[in-house]
Amino acid sequence: MADAVQTAAPRRPLAGRVLLGVGVIAICSTALAGGLVAAIGPDRAMRLLSPADTAEPASEDTPADEGAGQGQAPAGMTVRPFKEIIVNITANTLSGRRTSRFLKLNLALVYDATLPGAENIDERVLFIRDGFQDYLRQLTETDLQGSIGLVRLKSELLRRARAISDSDAPQELLIADLIIQ
Repeated sequence: MADAVQTAAPRRPLAGRVLLGVGVIAICSTALAGGLVAAIGPDRAMRLLSPADTAEPASEDTPADEGAGQGQAPAGMTVRPFKEIIVNITANTLSGRRTSRFLKLNLALVYDATLPGAENIDERVLFIRDGFQDYLRQLTETDLQGSIGLVRLKSELLRRARAISDSDAPQELLIADLIIQ
C-alpha cells in the first residue's frame, strides 16, 4: 500500500511541471521578441515578419562609383569612411594613479541614401567627426573593455551621427581599428 501512495503522488506534480514549463517558455519567447524589437527597432522587426518585403528586389540602383574604394554595401546603403581619429583617454594604473592613454579609431558610417536627410551626412561630416571626438575624449579605458564596451561605443556614436545629421539615415558604424596604447 505504501507503494501505491508513492506512485500516485508524482502524477499531479508532473502536470504542474508541464504547465510551469509551458509558462516559462511563453514568458521567455515574449521577452526574446521584445528584446529583438528593442534592438533592431519596430520597423525592421515588422520587415522580418513579412517575407514579401524581403523577396522584392531593390527598386533603385546605386551609381557605379558610389561604392568605389569603400567595399560592398547593400543596395541603397552607402559606406562613408572617416579619417583616423586619435584622442587621449584616461586610465588608472595598478597603484591607482591616473594616466593618459591614446585611443586610435578607424571607422566608417553606413547610411541609407534613400531616406530623407541622407544628403545632410556629406555636408555635416566634419561636425559628425567633431561630435565623435567630443564623446571619445570623455571615455576612460574601462569604458571600452569587453564586448559591452564596444556595443556602447558604437551605439553612442551612431546616436550622435543621427542627431548631427538630423536624420535616421545612419544605420550602423563599422569599426576597422580600435587601439588603446
